[in-house]
Amino acid sequence: MAITMNGITFYRTSEVCRRAGVSRATLFRWFKRGILEDRMPRDRRGWRMYTSEDVNRIMLEAQVVKNRLETPRIT
Repeated sequence: MAITMNGITFYRTSEVCRRAGVSRATLFRWFKRGILEDRMPRDRRGWRMYTSEDVNRIMLEAQVVKNRLETPRIT
């Protein structure tokens, strides 16, 4: 469920994962490994709030990984 504050729409982790087609564990692993920068603002509970730009960036990374896995190796 998206939340709008000061004209900016934010998404929760579950929504981002659903849109990108990755698990929560995968998303957090990408942050931990530095594949994605963990620069999202947090709500009062400390939960990440993702902008549309963040969601697009995560979806792009998910697509890159998917393409890498689907590309056959030439031997």
